[in-house]
Amino acid sequence: MVSLLAFAGGESYIYVDKGSAASLLQAISQANERNADKQSQRLFIIVPNGTYDLGQRVLTQITGHNISIVGQSMEGTVIRNQPDVANEGISKTATLQNLGTGLYLQDLTLQNALDYYKSGSAGRAVCLHDRGTRTICKRVCMLSYQDTYYSDNEECQHYFEDCEIHGTVDFICGAGDVYFNRCTIVTENRNADGSGSCVIAAPRTSLTPWGYVFESCTVRNGLSVFHYARGWHTKPRCAWLRTTLATPERLLAPRFDPQGMRTVRSEFYEYGTMDLNRDDITPATNVVTFTLNDEQNSVETILSKEQVRRFDLKKIFPDWRPEKVAAQLSRRAASAF
Repeated sequence: MVSLLAFAGGESYIYVDKGSAASLLQAISQANERNADKQSQRLFIIVPNGTYDLGQRVLTQITGHNISIVGQSMEGTVIRNQPDVANEGISKTATLQNLGTGLYLQDLTLQNALDYYKSGSAGRAVCLHDRGTRTICKRVCMLSYQDTYYSDNEECQHYFEDCEIHGTVDFICGAGDVYFNRCTIVTENRNADGSGSCVIAAPRTSLTPWGYVFESCTVRNGLSVFHYARGWHTKPRCAWLRTTLATPERLLAPRFDPQGMRTVRSEFYEYGTMDLNRDDITPATNVVTFTLNDEQNSVETILSKEQVRRFDLKKIFPDWRPEKVAAQLSRRAASAF
């Protein structure tokens, strides 16, 4: 098994052997070593369609910078692990753990196949544990249940475009400013029989001004009812803008879970919610009183047309244009297969 390092038009590529997890791991190791410096030129890891089964291996680290991992297709290129339930934990189970700056993931699926429904009271199984910054995911699917995506850097900036993220509870969680553009969010059954309720996002925003921003996303779900988000701690922020709900009747009446986890200082907002017919189903007003023990904080969650303008992508990332970076890197990777 050999990963081929090639050069074409000044670009650096590492080609992974089809379906070989060992080859993928070797490619990541080579990329980490080659791009150890933050000023390193971008390097592409090219992963053909196939299942790259890491078994019980967890926390495969990406420590290099400006690394692109590009699959052949979102449905066909699958990188998966299946941690032992005994090792369950938000910081223990991740399929991939990023520590670098400028990671770019495209056209692949990350799956954490921990046996969630047999895991007991918690089944924290992370697909991407991101401790870096300025990560871009384009057409990436993440399959898990609890804590599927974890942004674990208080000052990070990340960007998702045309991605699909599955889960049950707090499955988009963590810190920093993360912008989800035209993504599909899928709530799986909280319990195997469909009982119980789901929570999509659990931000813990502390040092950044925006938190999680969902723009023009679609929410699909199984049988379980759900909330948009709940606060984790510190001063969580989350906005759902121009969201399409496939089953609006399953969004619980407060829309945001009013029971805080170590905080009541939640800044949660909504604007322009639609059903599948594109009819506007946004409430005229939705005041949520967030409660923790004897503390309360009442927030009007519905934004006006004027207020929503402040969530423009250029204002959220004034010195970074991730949508343009994604378009450029997608073009550069197009001829790799």
